[in-house]
Amino acid sequence: MNTITNKIVFVLAFAASILLAGCTKPEKKLDIQAYQKEIQQWQQERSTRLQREDGWLTLIGLFWLKEGENKFGSDTTNEIVFPPGKSLGVAGSIFFEKGALRITAEREAGIFCNDSVVTAMPILSDGEGKTDPTILKLNTLLFYVIKRGEQYGVRLKDKESPARMNFKGLEYFPVAEKWRVEATFEPYTPAKKLAILNQVGTTSNDSCPGALAFEVDGKQYRLDVIIETPGDKEFFIMFTDETSGKETYGNGRQLYSGFPDANGKVILDFNKAYNWPCVFTPFATCPIPPRQNHLAVRVEAGEKMYEEHF
Repeated sequence: MNTITNKIVFVLAFAASILLAGCTKPEKKLDIQAYQKEIQQWQQERSTRLQREDGWLTLIGLFWLKEGENKFGSDTTNEIVFPPGKSLGVAGSIFFEKGALRITAEREAGIFCNDSVVTAMPILSDGEGKTDPTILKLNTLLFYVIKRGEQYGVRLKDKESPARMNFKGLEYFPVAEKWRVEATFEPYTPAKKLAILNQVGTTSNDSCPGALAFEVDGKQYRLDVIIETPGDKEFFIMFTDETSGKETYGNGRQLYSGFPDANGKVILDFNKAYNWPCVFTPFATCPIPPRQNHLAVRVEAGEKMYEEHF
């Protein structure tokens, strides 16, 4: 299928999704008590995801690969250094050769993939977060390759990481109906690409079909939205505001919304805004919200800065 056909299919699919969303009945008056419970449940699910054995609290390392052989193990001379006592000095190597990836490992190293001992096999990266990488395990460690721009790196996690073992819990602003706003979707025709810089200096070009316009305390605001992957049924929104760098993380927060209804309306709930992984680990590759997505207002809703920010 050529590029033009791909774009036509994407636009038609997106339009169909909006029409289907518009088939729902008008929203009833908000039940405050039920809404409070909904947000409490969302907060609990957020905490549970964060504390999983492969959650962001377990991320302890990021090692960029060089062309050729990259040794891994607990020896500090390796390109990929595992924590002391959790691996052989040199447990194996990851080879990066003209974009192709493979691993070799000593059988006694105890590297596993899908419950099978690894000695030699090709491996896959996460394709810039859009595909499933090959997951490799060693005792309490888990590692896999990520791709960011033209760079490939090994992301290392430990389910016994200090951040996970000593997690203090999350803090939120009080739930406020004021920050559950009705926004109007303003489409871009055609959809544009947003160049999003991340904290390791690489840039992704993300699909932006339009913006959400809304009002708070009589003032108008606007946020560009992103479709992370074709076929998604929700908008991804990143933003900074006047609490950024104070009560909340300096590089902003993120949230999701549904697609617009038949009248172009979207519920944008800042009570469900939450922190980037970079709040919990220096080894994440978080995007930086574009300048136009700064809100010149204090968004006193959603997740606050984590107490134990590194």
